[in-house]
Amino acid sequence: MGSLNPATLALALAAGLDALAALAHLACIALGAPAYRLMGAGERMARAAEAGQWRPTLVTLVIATGLAAMAFYAGAAAARLPPLPLQRVLLLVFAAVLLVRALAFPWLKPMFPDNSARFWRVSSGICLVMALAHGWGAWRLD
Repeated sequence: MGSLNPATLALALAAGLDALAALAHLACIALGAPAYRLMGAGERMARAAEAGQWRPTLVTLVIATGLAAMAFYAGAAAARLPPLPLQRVLLLVFAAVLLVRALAFPWLKPMFPDNSARFWRVSSGICLVMALAHGWGAWRLD
């Protein structure tokens, strides 16, 4: 394991948050409609999951896969493993995507009217923390 400098700690935090978010998304797939409702994903997604439609599973699986990939990249960077392809670029791009997601919720909210206010507050706050951890850690990575 590499030295525990602030960038390494930020990337370790980012990797942990990515992994937890990926697992939470996989839990929605496994547990179905009640989990979608608990996470605030909206009644339309919950009903679609109850009806056995493929869309909630596919959307959630794509998000979980992206989060798992970023957990792998952030974890590898935090552990000071040999750099992965496009490591810094991908971590910074992911940080930018998370930052946009965190700050754009007022404009996204009307596109997803079934999502609860709690969903937007909590998910936007988490995205902001994740964006800062990825971005700062990747920027400071030597």
